[in-house]
Amino acid sequence: MRSAFTLIVLLGLLMLAALTGFWAWQEVGRVEMGWHGWMALGLGAGLTFLLGAGLMALMFFSARRGYDERAHEANRTHADHWRRPDQD
Repeated sequence: MRSAFTLIVLLGLLMLAALTGFWAWQEVGRVEMGWHGWMALGLGAGLTFLLGAGLMALMFFSARRGYDERAHEANRTHADHWRRPDQD
């Protein structure tokens, strides 16, 4: 039930963002974009995609090689250090 509510809220926010974008696009009117604009748009989109893919690859490699385990162990140790004896 909770995941269905979360999904509905997220889809509603996506719809709101799409409608806001469409409204803004219509308010601007007819705008011509030159070759340099299309080149900048393509490079920006491509480099953003590559950056996201690279960061995701680093995340997967880090998880598979065990680098995350040390962080989890340190977090557990830190949490145990601050736990009061009566909280067991």
